[in-house]
Amino acid sequence: MTTRLTVAQALVRFLAAQYTERDGVRQRLIGATWGIFGHGNVAGIGQALLEHTDAMPYHQGRNEQAMVHAAVGYARQSNRLSTHAVTTSIGPGATNLVTGAALATINHLPVLLLPGDIFATRPADPVLQQLEVPYAGDVSVNDCLRPVSRYFDRITRPEALIPSALSAMRVLTDPVETGAVTLALPQDVQAEAYDWPDDFFAERTWTVRRPGADPTELAEAVRIIRAAKRPLVVAGGGVHHSRAEEALAEFAETTGIPVASTQAGKGSLRHDHPQDVGGIGHTGTATADELARTADLVIGVGTRYTDFTTASGTLFTGENVRFLNLNIAPFDGHKLAGQPLIADARTGLEELTERLEMHGHRVAPLYATEYTEDKERWEQRVDACYEVDEPDTRPTQPQVLGVLEALVDESDILINAAGSLPGDLHKLWRTRSYDQYHLEYGYSCMGYEIPAAIGVKMAAPDRPVWALVGDGTYLMMPTEIVTAVQEGVAIKVLIIQNHGYASIGGLSESVGGERFGTAYRFPSEDGTYTGPPLPVDLAANAASLGMRVLRAKSVRDLREALAEARAADTPTCVYVETQTADTVSGAPPAQAWWDVPVAETATRPSAVKARELYERHVSTRRRHL
Repeated sequence: MTTRLTVAQALVRFLAAQYTERDGVRQRLIGATWGIFGHGNVAGIGQALLEHTDAMPYHQGRNEQAMVHAAVGYARQSNRLSTHAVTTSIGPGATNLVTGAALATINHLPVLLLPGDIFATRPADPVLQQLEVPYAGDVSVNDCLRPVSRYFDRITRPEALIPSALSAMRVLTDPVETGAVTLALPQDVQAEAYDWPDDFFAERTWTVRRPGADPTELAEAVRIIRAAKRPLVVAGGGVHHSRAEEALAEFAETTGIPVASTQAGKGSLRHDHPQDVGGIGHTGTATADELARTADLVIGVGTRYTDFTTASGTLFTGENVRFLNLNIAPFDGHKLAGQPLIADARTGLEELTERLEMHGHRVAPLYATEYTEDKERWEQRVDACYEVDEPDTRPTQPQVLGVLEALVDESDILINAAGSLPGDLHKLWRTRSYDQYHLEYGYSCMGYEIPAAIGVKMAAPDRPVWALVGDGTYLMMPTEIVTAVQEGVAIKVLIIQNHGYASIGGLSESVGGERFGTAYRFPSEDGTYTGPPLPVDLAANAASLGMRVLRAKSVRDLREALAEARAADTPTCVYVETQTADTVSGAPPAQAWWDVPVAETATRPSAVKARELYERHVSTRRRHL
């Protein structure tokens, strides 16, 4: 039996019938489709979504990149078991997807991209917004999406959709391969009719695997752990993707091994868990970083070991340190010349715990006492950062976080991605639940927070969702506020005004750049931007986009405004200007290095001094072979 539909209609109907299942829980794979329509998709995918409003919900976006961010936020909050599709026209609509696609792929988060493409039949050549490539007639701007997609295909014939759509679903649901998936859809093919086999539209359930460890690798992992005197777990985002938090807690409690977390892995253990020692790496805590420097075994669980985690190869400096990498992806399991344990994070941790418990293995009491006391000292530093002596003055950025932390409970979700906030949050924030801390730090994309908050709120409608943004990030992509207002998505946006790119300003100063071009100020006669702050009113801007805005001029005002925003059932913004406009944040400085190369030759004293310090740090880098 067949049904005659256009390619676009068939694709929408197919997507509505796809499901995932893990641990006996089944849910829609593609929960909705975001779209901005133009000539490349309005008569194809646009018309198909109109035909199937009962089967495929539609959300209207304002920026193509932001639509991807919203879909990614939804996917992460859904533990990668459900996501959204995003459709655009050809040309700039399609190329605007590239940044969002890169973010999704780098963070291993599934999203389906459906950009329009130029005519497959080429009745007119070139067409509006077509990129002409003299040496290749089959290249369009959509080819920009190839390197940032985990799967890419251009559907130039109707029947080609069948194998391509199935391959797309396979990649979206593969915990190793998942990321951005792109099906480029020529605008004429979208509208072309075809007799589709009815089996193509049958419900399909894609099982998300939990593979166990190879017995030989598992035995070796147990041997290595038992031989270690100062082991340290580095928990990455894979712990959350696998929902392995309880398994990690049991492993840590059984063995006494301390657990540090990457930005993606923070919240793997609650902040008050005895074995939680906080963030690790350049933005980590002194406790975790000192343990890393003296560890003889680093147990990476679901981590990619980015340069922020390893302090650009200068953090894990123990004389005989080695690595054990529990990861579902062999590529990551073999990093740093580590012993791989290729398995699902939850399954692998459960297997390790069972074997180690059989041996009665536990770290020495002196080691546990050491990291416990160090953690207590760090918590005192956090308290000092949060302390407020003058409640009627403007807050520092850490004090803003302290006021918010005192207000929220385990149901709240915080979203951030870029600026000085990631460093402060990683060091200071005390996570109350496994999914409270939502930091996109794989791509650290400015502008992610507000649209991602919309996606997260759609996936968790009964929970308070906060988008924490600095002024630089806000100016990158505030437009989805309109979407939140239109659809009644009651996100809370906290705008922290510090008049510029605060984190890059601090970095610039440390590498001899003297904060050049990092402040939002009027230009001065010497060509630098060191004049008065710009008279920009971001609160008024948010209000003009339809959001309710609460202004806070002091710590006292901030407490009241945040409490009011948390209770609100409409999109609400809290705006506050911090007192540290010319410093990064006032939080404890970096506890580990990060490699940002400094000019090898320079005439300005600041750069010369910075280069000397850089060379000292570089000399401590270690290659783990």
